Amino acid sequence: MHRTIATFMVAASLASAAEAQTSPPPGLPAATTSSQATPAFSLDAALGAAGMPSASRTTATDTTTGGAASGPGGSTQSALPSIGAATANVAAATAARRVAGLRPNPELQTQVENISGSGAYRGVRSSETTVGVALPLELGGKRPARVALATARLTRAQIQAEIARADLRLRVTQLYIEAAAAERRSEVLGEQAGIANNALRIARERVQAGDVGPIEMQRAEVLRINAQIAADSATRQAQAARANLETLLNAAVTGPLDRAWFERIDGYGPQRPVEIEGTLALVAAQADVRTADAQVRVARSLRVPDLTVSAFARRLAATNDTAAVVGLSIPLPFFNNGSAFVAQSQAEQTQAQALRSLAIVDTRQQIASAQTEVANAAATARAAGGPGLAAAQEAARIARIGWTQGKFDQIALLDAERTLSQTRQTYVDALAAYHDAQARLDRLTTPAPTISGDER
Repeated sequence: MHRTIATFMVAASLASAAEAQTSPPPGLPAATTSSQATPAFSLDAALGAAGMPSASRTTATDTTTGGAASGPGGSTQSALPSIGAATANVAAATAARRVAGLRPNPELQTQVENISGSGAYRGVRSSETTVGVALPLELGGKRPARVALATARLTRAQIQAEIARADLRLRVTQLYIEAAAAERRSEVLGEQAGIANNALRIARERVQAGDVGPIEMQRAEVLRINAQIAADSATRQAQAARANLETLLNAAVTGPLDRAWFERIDGYGPQRPVEIEGTLALVAAQADVRTADAQVRVARSLRVPDLTVSAFARRLAATNDTAAVVGLSIPLPFFNNGSAFVAQSQAEQTQAQALRSLAIVDTRQQIASAQTEVANAAATARAAGGPGLAAAQEAARIARIGWTQGKFDQIALLDAERTLSQTRQTYVDALAAYHDAQARLDRLTTPAPTISGDER
């Protein structure tokens, strides 16, 4: 009689557990109820809190105006140091360009001669006072070369500001993916802990009914303890991942994260060549080459000596007469004729050109690797979340029923439960890897904006 009652209780418990297992992507009922009551905190919301545009992978910044970089609002810049630093760098480069266009200042010079001598030159009776202006004249195209170099540096700073925004977008996206994956792992392991608790209860009832020996209850107890430890650890990791996202955004992340986005896999197929000439990495490398070219132009212009023209009025105290004095000075390039600076600039120019060629190779390799990772992770996620998960759920269901009826031993049940848990975690890991690879691919293929600097 006792065995019959225990068998009915076990069957009822396992039926409820099997029903919970057959739902397609695994999750806790509490999390589902919460997600229905509270709107999900989407990736677009996270990017908006960071001052970024929508997360759509087809959207790109079109233009960047000259002067201070057009970035997020003041509050966002103060909360996100990387954007604030990039904006300050553009402002500094803009001021440097204005400085480069300025001409040399004239000099006011005064000179008193023939004073405090002896004889007729005692005191100031024979003094000669000269007052005038000296004007430096830049030759060799120094000012246009200087302006060209400052303009190239301003363009490079504006591109760097866009790189900072793209890097920030990637960082926010990756932290969001990490937090979403951690929450899904917490739900999966929490559900496994619930199943382990239920299995322990059933094993205890079967031991009390005399159907099995005490060893099965001990195994179930070990399984429950390990499952609870894993669930608690996953919960702490989920909390830490959400806290990291909140720290970066400097804003609270309320509500559940967007599960539908995390579980969505866009279409993928064979790798297609990507035009990399307009990407941020290549445009930045080309801007470095232009800056190096401008530096060579400046170095060559410095080899031409400048003239200083001066005009003075001289007063002769002895006769109270006034005379004009005109001067012209030119430096003699005996010790430094500028050739060393030209050689240095040309070497840096060669380096910039080589780095641009290297950037082409590296960018193509990184894009190809990211495309492969996207395809592999998508295939793994679809397999683990589709037929793989369905097979693992069915195997666990059959193992529970068979264990209840005495057809399978507890080892087979534990193996089926472990396989189901691993399949679910593989599914979550594959989703996280897919979104991370897709975010890195989007970052690598981000088109550079049109830079319209001040060309006056």
